[in-house]
Amino acid sequence: MSSPLVQRQYGERCVICEQMKSKGIHLYTSFICTDCEKDLIHTEISNPKYKYYLKQLRKITTPEIFS
Repeated sequence: MSSPLVQRQYGERCVICEQMKSKGIHLYTSFICTDCEKDLIHTEISNPKYKYYLKQLRKITTPEIFS
């Protein structure tokens, strides 16, 4: 389901909520939906949900640059 046609129709899979969403941002090679982005920004670090966000964000890896 990762063909360009499918992405245009349904969006992309969010690295945090793992749902298909059409709006969001790209961080390296990963997609974060607008809903998760807003919730992440407004979550206090003392909130247990914050640890969940950190766990999900660890899935994002920096792409290697080959020269």
